[in-house]
Amino acid sequence: MTFQHKELASGRWNKFSFFFQMANIGSEVGRALKWQQKDAKNSRLAAERALELLDLTIEDPKNHTPSRLKELWRLREFMADSLFFGNEYKTAEKSWRSYFDAFAWASALE
Repeated sequence: MTFQHKELASGRWNKFSFFFQMANIGSEVGRALKWQQKDAKNSRLAAERALELLDLTIEDPKNHTPSRLKELWRLREFMADSLFFGNEYKTAEKSWRSYFDAFAWASALE
């Protein structure tokens, strides 16, 4: 796999808090959604970055609790559906913003 976030993939990502990790994933999801109707290539690249960051978050040992892993894997399923596979689950853009905004707020309070 070729990483877009090479420095983060080399271990730096694991130094960030869970809230910070999720807030950054949310930023990429927001970019992907913003570009969906304007530029398919930019949308796809942002979606790939979001999944890459999510995969790094799943691999981070501090996130290896059953409940957290369950949420992260479910999130990956919904993100892939929404960003790559026609949104069969009908996840609204507003729902994504709501979900990730909570992590952005929590990260800002750390």
